[in-house]
Amino acid sequence: MEKLGGIFNPSSPEMVVMAGLTYYIIAISIGILAIIVVAVTYIVIRYRKGSKDSSEPYQNFGDLRLEIVWTIIPIAIVAVLFQLTCSTMRAVDPPIGDHEPDVVVTGHQWWWEFYYPKSGVLTANELHMPVGERLLLRIESIDVIHDFWVPELGRKIDAIPGHTNYIWIGAGEPGIFLGACAEFCGTQHANMRIRVIAETQEEFNEWQEQELVIPSTPRSGIAAKGAELFQTKACMNCHTIVGTPAAARIGPNLTHLNNRQTIGAGVLTNSPENLTKWLVNPQKYKQGALMPNMKLTDSEVNAIVAYLEALK
Repeated sequence: MEKLGGIFNPSSPEMVVMAGLTYYIIAISIGILAIIVVAVTYIVIRYRKGSKDSSEPYQNFGDLRLEIVWTIIPIAIVAVLFQLTCSTMRAVDPPIGDHEPDVVVTGHQWWWEFYYPKSGVLTANELHMPVGERLLLRIESIDVIHDFWVPELGRKIDAIPGHTNYIWIGAGEPGIFLGACAEFCGTQHANMRIRVIAETQEEFNEWQEQELVIPSTPRSGIAAKGAELFQTKACMNCHTIVGTPAAARIGPNLTHLNNRQTIGAGVLTNSPENLTKWLVNPQKYKQGALMPNMKLTDSEVNAIVAYLEALK
């Protein structure tokens, strides 16, 4: 089930702490606003000018005690907020130390690549993670500045070309958590979606094992024709399918495309019908994407769809 709600529905230890800081700031701000409203209302009523009163109001040119009070109170409020912010930062971003990244996240125009160094899994747009585990993400970009953000699970972090950032992320309950690029990065910025799938350790291990399986290439039928077309129609110049000569990293790894929930970083749900639509004219659904209209015939599209669906 998809989870929504941001800081008002925190689903990770990091977001619980950040939500707490937000609530404190809101409470303090409401308190200050209430004091101001009450003070202004009192002054307006208490010192309003009567219809027969034409004299100049009494002028007070200073009160040392009052000035000391209204200087100390803001300093105290700022000091409290500073302490709360520092404790939140320590909880959200603990030291990395010698910890190697659990996932390398690379932003592309306009999709996300996820690489798990310990297992070798390489996938796109869907980040799988075990519930209750805190993962260290290394955030990178291959083209322009992007921003990785899953509101229910953690703070935003920029993906900057030539510069590496790190962020800890974890989920306290199973579910699908939706995120997106939060830094304008071009035409399809709004369609650069993220899906974090939090699952039990057993389900996560099973998913990794499935991702590491090298699929067999179909030897007969329409799927075999699709495998041949994949090699001859320039698909292999941009994509990877493990176990074949296709090993490019310009576009998403398609080895286990059939296991993903969406196509085009969230623009379409993953189904044979939608995959067909995407191959016929990807620019219709994601204008400006690097994948061009390959001008495939209906039979060629059907064959390639059959091939990609056969990769288990």
